[in-house]
Amino acid sequence: SMLYLVGLGLGDAKDITVKGLEAVRRCRRVYLEAYTSVLTVGKEALEEFYGKELILADREMVEQEADSLLKEADVCDVAFLVVGDPFGATTHSDLVLRAVKLGIPYKVIHNASIMNAVGCCGLQLYNFGEMVSIVFWTDTWKPESFFDKIEKNRQNGMHTLCLLDIKVKEQSLENLMKGRKIYEPPRYMSVNQAAEQLLAIIQNRRLQGEKPEITENTICVGLARVGAPDEKIASGTLQQMSTVELGAPLHSLIVTGTMHPLELEMLKLFSVDSSSFENNACQKTT
Repeated sequence: SMLYLVGLGLGDAKDITVKGLEAVRRCRRVYLEAYTSVLTVGKEALEEFYGKELILADREMVEQEADSLLKEADVCDVAFLVVGDPFGATTHSDLVLRAVKLGIPYKVIHNASIMNAVGCCGLQLYNFGEMVSIVFWTDTWKPESFFDKIEKNRQNGMHTLCLLDIKVKEQSLENLMKGRKIYEPPRYMSVNQAAEQLLAIIQNRRLQGEKPEITENTICVGLARVGAPDEKIASGTLQQMSTVELGAPLHSLIVTGTMHPLELEMLKLFSVDSSSFENNACQKTT
């Protein structure tokens, strides 16, 4: 028996690889991991295409019941489907380590993830620095640590891919305290919201007498639904990113570092307003 970790890619049901599909059809139980990302199609569309019933695996299940899921893999083939690539989220390394501990063999079937697909905007993948996650702020919690990482990347001339917060199956504090399994509606951070939080941090830093490395005029790229037929890319200043219209989730934001002329040429294909590129405030001379 075998545990398969299968990447589904970024688009719809057909983005699974041939190798991945063969594995899914071989397996007696197929789990669909449903919290680190979102597919552009529903579970039913996948079931129809794969010819298999899928069991939705949410975070609670994977983190708390991983061992029982793995015990099944001891007696029959089990597939664990992940949107994007299986190792886009750390949870899945945990699954592999547990499988090894239980002596269950595993196979990984890779696919495209946001980490390589961002190349679609024309920025070179090897010019990206550390990736960051931008989380939803609350009234009482406004972390800024991601900003420091973006600044550090920019000082090194590197671009930063910012993954934007997803809140799925979150409970309100009250429901959590009372042990009620009532969940808030899902929320997906937009490029606009991410840009607004970055602009707020820039203001804060200036008030503290700092000169932030990133300003309102720093060239950024907003991406939406990468890999889907209605993918959208927009490039422009950080200020422009706070108002650009990119539509439905999932969104990602890139803060650029030093750009090669070829990268700039590509980004201009997606410019919100060509004048943002002319006043080369975006170009750091290194």
